[in-house]
Amino acid sequence: MSTDVPAGFAPLQRTSPFNTLVGPLYTKGTGGDRTIGLRAADKHCNSRGIVHGGLLATLADLALGYTIAYLSDPPRSAVTASLTIDYAGSAKVGDWLEVRTDVQKSGGRLTFANCYVHVGGTRIVRASAVFAGPLPVRPLSCASPSPQGRHRRA
Repeated sequence: MSTDVPAGFAPLQRTSPFNTLVGPLYTKGTGGDRTIGLRAADKHCNSRGIVHGGLLATLADLALGYTIAYLSDPPRSAVTASLTIDYAGSAKVGDWLEVRTDVQKSGGRLTFANCYVHVGGTRIVRASAVFAGPLPVRPLSCASPSPQGRHRRA
């Protein structure tokens, strides 16, 4: 099984506890030309020995989110409002998965984007998403008590 990372990819720096469990994730490019990569491992596979569809959906969501976030500097905050996945193939342990995105429209609070997950030159997943943002900054969570002892509503 290959563990090589293709030339031009570097470890994804902006990460989270969830992304750490999924990864290691790699990236190349900037802004709308960002590509996310992952080497498929045993932990990514289902009981049939192929990469789990949930992992492929996660990769699509992550790639779309990072691309949209980095359309601006500093990166903006956005959340997935809709994600549609079409599976057209599969991947196995050792495959290099590469996600390339295309932002269709970004403006106001909604951004529309598509991506494909590739193994080699083959598209195995098509995803389409709508992201909502930028999100307002909320200094207190809904569960944090206000100075008057009541919960503050967003």
